[in-house]
Amino acid sequence: MATCLQLTPKIHMPSSTYMETLLVFHSGIPITLVPLDATNTIPITESFFKAFEEQQSTYEAQYSFQSLKIACDTWFDDQFYTSYFMWDSFMSGVALSIMRNGQKLNGDNDFAEMEVMNITVVTSNEPYGVHDGSNPFFDGHASPKFDLLKGGVHSGHVQIGFNDSFCVLKGGTKGKCQDGYTKEVQGPDSVAVLVAVKAKPNRNVKSPLDREFFDHFLEVLNRPEHTGHFNFTDQFRHYKEIMYKPDLKHQIRGKPVIFDMDMSPGDFLALLCLLKAPMEAIDLRGILVSGNGWANPATVDVIYDVLHMMGRDDIPVGLGKITALRAPDLGCEYVKAIPHGSGGFLDTDTLFGLARVLPRSPRRYTAENSVKYGAPRDTARPELRQPLAFEVWQHIREELKPTDKITILTNGPLTNIANIILSDTKAESVIERIFIVGSHLAGGNGDGGNVFTVPSNKFSEFNFFLDPQAAKAVVESDLDITLIPLRAQRQVASFKEVTRSLCTAEKTPESSFAYQLLLSMQKLQKNNQAYRHIDMFLGELLGAVFLVQQSHLNHSITQRAITVRSGHVSIDGQTILRRTNGKVVKVLDHLDADAYYTEFAKLLNAKKQSAVVGSFDEQKRMWNK
Repeated sequence: MATCLQLTPKIHMPSSTYMETLLVFHSGIPITLVPLDATNTIPITESFFKAFEEQQSTYEAQYSFQSLKIACDTWFDDQFYTSYFMWDSFMSGVALSIMRNGQKLNGDNDFAEMEVMNITVVTSNEPYGVHDGSNPFFDGHASPKFDLLKGGVHSGHVQIGFNDSFCVLKGGTKGKCQDGYTKEVQGPDSVAVLVAVKAKPNRNVKSPLDREFFDHFLEVLNRPEHTGHFNFTDQFRHYKEIMYKPDLKHQIRGKPVIFDMDMSPGDFLALLCLLKAPMEAIDLRGILVSGNGWANPATVDVIYDVLHMMGRDDIPVGLGKITALRAPDLGCEYVKAIPHGSGGFLDTDTLFGLARVLPRSPRRYTAENSVKYGAPRDTARPELRQPLAFEVWQHIREELKPTDKITILTNGPLTNIANIILSDTKAESVIERIFIVGSHLAGGNGDGGNVFTVPSNKFSEFNFFLDPQAAKAVVESDLDITLIPLRAQRQVASFKEVTRSLCTAEKTPESSFAYQLLLSMQKLQKNNQAYRHIDMFLGELLGAVFLVQQSHLNHSITQRAITVRSGHVSIDGQTILRRTNGKVVKVLDHLDADAYYTEFAKLLNAKKQSAVVGSFDEQKRMWNK
């Protein structure tokens, strides 16, 4: 059973996707298709929405309606009831009904009218039969794969990427390629597929709902059988939303600091270091989150949990853009270099599963929004809206005293900082200095960068590679920059030493969490080749420790003139040393590694400014009293 294909689609699937779809179609497995043509006949109507709002007798019905309501409240225009459809839920209903009815050859079911069609997924473009080396089904083969027809819809040019010049009409920007289209054809190129044509009308003429599936959906979702046993507040009867905020009225506050992070494992450990720094020296005013780094944007919840654990629910967190500077809204040219698993997405989103042990903050990422911030309408709880990075920056800048200057520590792509200095003309005047954990200054010894997923780029570092235009904009600005490059980071990238340092004293909740996270990463690196690179996250701690404890690290700093390269994936983000015409920056060259490990452990094991609630288990004990 498949859904979300359209017999005449408006957009292309990526080439790898439609090739894989064609393989499935021609595999011989019987296929039932519920295309967009069918789901477009069952839009969410006002009457269904109202009926759903009134029928929420189970936890799952309540949750499902809340999800639908937030989609409605945040819809981009006023046409929600004509442009939002029962996509996957309708497909599930059709599939289950076919199975309940004995999987008859005609696909008889309660919710959709069915037809058998000869269709295929178009994988090439006219003129057909012309071989230019792009077609894996024909080029280099004596006979076509899958007995495809010579001169048929699969025998022409195959689109190579989104920017394939063959697919762009001359003198315009519109495309002409049809790769990924699903269409009816005859002959060996086609496959007989059972296709849902449209949603069936409601047999109950007295029902206010016009589709048979609507009544069934609400009835099933509200059945008491097999319902959920509890939601969060029913599971913990004494649950209370408590916000932990320090009393700062009489607190001597040090230099204002903003931490810009992309939520990699090392960033969370760096955040703990900043939160443990004496407030009279380091005053963490806010956190900016890169949405185009090592974790999905919703991982901001883990930041909220860490802040809650440390009693700092007062610190604002701003979410940045999910694309690189000047990239299209859905551009993914750089972030696709981050792997899924292997220390990338999924692993970092959950901190290798350990995020679950953190106490749960009342602050969460939500899609709530407000007209005040440009939304088409207020949602039910606009006060819960997730602030944006630039808004947090503006808030912090406006609260500065006349003599205050901001210090910024960046641990991710420089997208947020570039957007700030390009959008706020006063930004550079209030930023005292910026510490950048990133860049690779390649030396004569041939040491390479760390962008291990892009073999053609041997000398870039991930934070600069993920947004080379932003790195270039920040480096070429008038900011006072201190670079903490890969060479310095690699001096303190030993799992053995950092875990040993945390074992030497009585632990705090935060040092225990850090130890467990580091130990998990160390075991993965030791036992799984796919994780051989994850010691690079250890270098991300250096910026925070250096900012807090630099006087104890016996370090050396030199000045270098640099530029940042961009323009092709093989050079993007590379940092070049210049004798002339470069931006002069400070570079951390060397430090005492033993002193560093000692200071890191001292910070996390210090009893002062320690966790106010140590774990989710501790919270559960409080809520179950």
